[in-house]
Amino acid sequence: MIVGQILKAKAIDETITIRPDMTVGEAANLLSSRKIGAVIVATDPKHPEGILSERDIVRELGKTGSEVLAHKVSDFMTRKLVSCRPDDTALAVLERMSTGRFRHMPVMSDGEMIGLVSIGDVVKARLEQLAMENKSLEGMIMGH
Repeated sequence: MIVGQILKAKAIDETITIRPDMTVGEAANLLSSRKIGAVIVATDPKHPEGILSERDIVRELGKTGSEVLAHKVSDFMTRKLVSCRPDDTALAVLERMSTGRFRHMPVMSDGEMIGLVSIGDVVKARLEQLAMENKSLEGMIMGH
């Protein structure tokens, strides 16, 4: 399975973004209301500048307290994005996420963001692929 197939299978084809000048509190509200774990930070939705996750917010809350909610998203976002391409395999993306210890990855094509995959999206796709392979092997063994 490749990342492009994962994006097509997702129920939501819109990638949620937030501007870097918005507050961490606004980002937390967005994450909560959309029930998502991270948001791409971008002035232009096709060109990500960073990413802000629940973990980033909680880490800063633990260090500084609730005043962090008034800071700008750009103060705490991860600027060095690790991205993938639509033709990358699910397994390769899963390995990069595991090695890098992050859970969300922008999908880039021709210098523009075309989507976002989470570790949950990739694991789900991989499990579906393994189930199909298992069913196929069972059919071969049973002579079907």
